[in-house]
Amino acid sequence: MVHSRGEEFLQVFKKGAEFTQDLLRENERLRFRLLELENGQLSGEAAPASELNKLSERIADLEREKQEILDRIKQVEEENQDFAARYIEIEDENNNLANLYIASYQLHSTLDFKEVLQIITEIIINLIGAEEFAILLLDEKSDELQAVSTEGVDRSEIPVVRLGKGIIGGVAQSGESHFAADCDAYERDFNAPMVCIPLKIKEHVIGVLAIYKLLMQKKEFAAVDYELFTLLAGHAATAIFSSRLYSDSERKLSTIQGFIDLLTK
Repeated sequence: MVHSRGEEFLQVFKKGAEFTQDLLRENERLRFRLLELENGQLSGEAAPASELNKLSERIADLEREKQEILDRIKQVEEENQDFAARYIEIEDENNNLANLYIASYQLHSTLDFKEVLQIITEIIINLIGAEEFAILLLDEKSDELQAVSTEGVDRSEIPVVRLGKGIIGGVAQSGESHFAADCDAYERDFNAPMVCIPLKIKEHVIGVLAIYKLLMQKKEFAAVDYELFTLLAGHAATAIFSSRLYSDSERKLSTIQGFIDLLTK
């Protein structure tokens, strides 16, 4: 469809250019003829007034037709620019959808807790463009959020946050994302991240993603970033929750098997 649309624009340009050249040649011929008749009148030769009027009207018609063609060409050029811009936008959307699909697939490709955290880290770096961030999970027994994985900062630098306290605790309690008003003016504060995204399964928050710094080439968030944040809020939470359940069950199974082994010896 893109190719056929492009061919259509090309044909319009060609026909418009050819027709404009024909009009210019005809216009030039008629103007020359009009000049001949006017010169004839000046030299004493009689020229029919009706012919002069017809030539003048024809020249005016050709001028109008030429202007219509030029206006049409301008309109087609504007349509072509809009089409090219839309094509680029669709290409970006397709690439973004592909990235979202790959990210979603990767998140659910393993039940190993460490691997899941590593995949989330790669998504945040490569697709969102964050340089410094932390993943904090909620301990429902103590109602505290603790960092389980960090990038660009040491895990010990990330404070333990009480549920409902500050920006991080507030996001974990409300389930609503937080974005700094001005990313350019933001200064790193471990208690008040630039971006804080809840990791939740339906309405149940299991942790948050706190971003403190973007990569140098990343100046602002694009539409796809917010789609990625939405994906991380759900899919990352599910992947983390599933991998933790699996790890816990593996440990319990190993413990039970150890007791069985002891009893049967």
